[in-house]
Amino acid sequence: MKLLVLGGGWAGLAAAVTATQRGWQVVLCEASRTLGGRARSVTHAGATYDNGQHVLIGAYRDTLALLRTVGVDPAHVLDRQPLDLRLPDGTGLKLPDLHPPWNALLGIAQAQGWAWSDRWSLLQAALRWRLQGFVCPPDWTVRRLCQGLRERVMQEMIEPLCVSALNTPAQIASAEVFLRVMQDGLFSGRGSSDILMPRVPLGELLPQAAQRWLLDHGAEIQLGTRVTDARQAQNDLQADALLLACSSEEAARLSAPLNTDWSALTATLQHTAITTVSVRCLDPAFKGLDKPLQALRSDASHPAQFVAQRDGVLSFVVSDSQGSRDTLISQVMAQARQLLQVQDLELLYCATEKRATFACTPQLKRPGALVSPGVWACGDYIAGPYPATLEGAVRSGLQVLEQIAEAGVGQRL
Repeated sequence: MKLLVLGGGWAGLAAAVTATQRGWQVVLCEASRTLGGRARSVTHAGATYDNGQHVLIGAYRDTLALLRTVGVDPAHVLDRQPLDLRLPDGTGLKLPDLHPPWNALLGIAQAQGWAWSDRWSLLQAALRWRLQGFVCPPDWTVRRLCQGLRERVMQEMIEPLCVSALNTPAQIASAEVFLRVMQDGLFSGRGSSDILMPRVPLGELLPQAAQRWLLDHGAEIQLGTRVTDARQAQNDLQADALLLACSSEEAARLSAPLNTDWSALTATLQHTAITTVSVRCLDPAFKGLDKPLQALRSDASHPAQFVAQRDGVLSFVVSDSQGSRDTLISQVMAQARQLLQVQDLELLYCATEKRATFACTPQLKRPGALVSPGVWACGDYIAGPYPATLEGAVRSGLQVLEQIAEAGVGQRL
């Protein structure tokens, strides 16, 4: 079996590694000079940064397994902490390290700064969601799902979780997908809700290790190779199957001559942006944050919802980012000075992924993995129960390999 993979993001890498494990001959083509897709390392002014701040959780079982497969020990490269949504003033929710549902029950009961009416409204909602099997009508938004929740709970828990997981505000985000995230993240086993913060640049987390593993196991990787005609590329390599593991925009372009309906559906997906502003505090009195990920109080003039800390660099994350780059930088710098109570900050890097994720709205129709005979696609946008996350991308790459294997040797175009 010969497989041609177009795209070296996390979905494409997961598929390439799995295919190589099966003994298939794999050729991976990536248009850029580095692997990783939207979760990669970049070089700016001689320093290495991530193109955005990506956070894993304990429920990312397939992502963690893929890291181990390519020789990366998650315990060495990821800092694991219980879910902590407390704001800088200490108010909010932190889950203890207990088995579900006791972690959620105790965490809600002990939420700092919340009135008993706040806690009771969340306990009732969590119990109701669990008794209903974490399902709801497909046309519900997260805001509709959370009717009855106190506004403080919405602002300090639901909104941050929704925008960080779905990159879509609660008033228009899919409640169906949000409940799946809540089920897997909070109730799928001890540690499933833990936050896993990378201790190393994203390039070292998976892409570089996967590249070494693939080359060591006989796969071929072509960097800086942009395919313009998928039909011709598959025929030239005499590949039995072609896998579009590129962005949805590129997949729509490449698939247009093969399946106009699939291409048109993929092209209709709407996307939302994520901006990450990285700064360094030059005040010698500043000793760093107390934890690797700090939740922030966010509003229109204070757009960052979280700030991550690694090696002295503070990365402020603006999910569902709106407005110009200069405006966002100005607002985040003001937010950082207010948070840190210092004036001497150095702007290091600002990264905006304009098409970071698809807008995860109710009843969204996403394309399936099969494009045409012998041609498949994978990526976090492919139909499935998860939003656009690293785990969603990895699972898509694994699942499409199962479909290709079940179909047998693909029919060449």
